[in-house]
Amino acid sequence: MKRICSIYRSPLKREMYLYVLKADALRRVPEGLLAAFGAPQHAFDLVLSEERALAREDIHKVLENLDRQGFHLQMPPAEEEYIQHLPEELLRMNDPL
Repeated sequence: MKRICSIYRSPLKREMYLYVLKADALRRVPEGLLAAFGAPQHAFDLVLSEERALAREDIHKVLENLDRQGFHLQMPPAEEEYIQHLPEELLRMNDPL
């Protein structure tokens, strides 16, 4: 079954995203989560189905959370992941164009 989903980014936490069913908007997201997330910034809408792969999330878990609780929260990657890529990113930043 396909679902139309809206993805929001957090203004407070880099790479934190909130997935909700577009028809429900943010109505099913608990107030406490919204307070910790910050004012959601709409990133884009997406059609989700079991056949669609997501870069950092398990599509089955996302769809299950959308059905069960009305939202899915994508947490930022662990800090170690940032650190592993840091030298590469610094080298690219210092590369002359």
